[in-house]
Amino acid sequence: MSVIFSQRTPGRRWLSLWPLALFLLLMLVGGLWIWQAWPQVMLKSALWQRDVNQQLSALLNAVATHPERAGGSLLLLSFMYGVLHALGPGHGKVVIATWLATHPSKLKSSIVLTLAAALLQGLVAIGLVVGVLTVLQLPARQLHLSGFWLEKGSYALVGGLGILLCWRAIKRLRALLRKPAFIAFTPRHVHHEKCGCGHQHLPTQEQLHSGDDWRARLMIVLSMGMRPCSGAIMVLLFSKVIGVFSWGMASVLAMAAGTSLTITSLALLVHTFRALAVKLSGNKAPALWRQVGWSTLALAGGVILLVAALVMWFSVPQPVGGLRPWRG
Repeated sequence: MSVIFSQRTPGRRWLSLWPLALFLLLMLVGGLWIWQAWPQVMLKSALWQRDVNQQLSALLNAVATHPERAGGSLLLLSFMYGVLHALGPGHGKVVIATWLATHPSKLKSSIVLTLAAALLQGLVAIGLVVGVLTVLQLPARQLHLSGFWLEKGSYALVGGLGILLCWRAIKRLRALLRKPAFIAFTPRHVHHEKCGCGHQHLPTQEQLHSGDDWRARLMIVLSMGMRPCSGAIMVLLFSKVIGVFSWGMASVLAMAAGTSLTITSLALLVHTFRALAVKLSGNKAPALWRQVGWSTLALAGGVILLVAALVMWFSVPQPVGGLRPWRG
């Protein structure tokens, strides 16, 4: 039997986790920058959205008279609207970026999440207009009330997701940091293929997060897709009034495709940076410390989502007389 002594001191071991610290620092700097620039971003986003909505209305009018000429331009502008609109302020980017930054996830499943959320957002807008105006035959102001509660519901899901992630992270940290208690036992030396000697002693990141991930992923898709885009609602309303509702639905689906492109690009960027941080960490730090570090980062991600949900919940404008200002 041989004994191998490690020459590393605890301080040097913690230094080997510098990629994790850098990753967390970049997240904090990015969050502070967004917080400071948020009012200006909101103002420019509102002005830009007003101009694009006017262009979409003009193209819908043109489609009503010359669909073969204006149809392609309408779909192209709608797609670009979705691409650029997704670059502006929105809780969907906060949710997906926080999830991917703090949790191990395969690239394919990350892309599926963004595509499903973007498609759901477009379908929710179409279903809301059809359900309120066509099926229930309610006045248009009910769209504002319905949109208000859908928006509230999406923010509640973001908060619920944050609580879920915090609870999981705390549970993992307690399991990792709990000191094992000595238990007296009668030695029974039995040899078999599942004795456990020489096998894995600590779970991998994938094993730590496996099993009940579907709940978190479902909450991610619903929280991102439940709130319909205000631009999509306006397009559907106007297209229904002038009798080209089918073109309005096609326009909304084109917006969803553009949104998915932007959010997927963001997901790829975050996924790449996280993979780079993991690669730089390598095996320099003990496995237990790496698990503690990433679990702590997951806890920080849950706190970020919870705080963001509270801020967005209380910033939703209340409907006045059944009407409320549309938000992007």
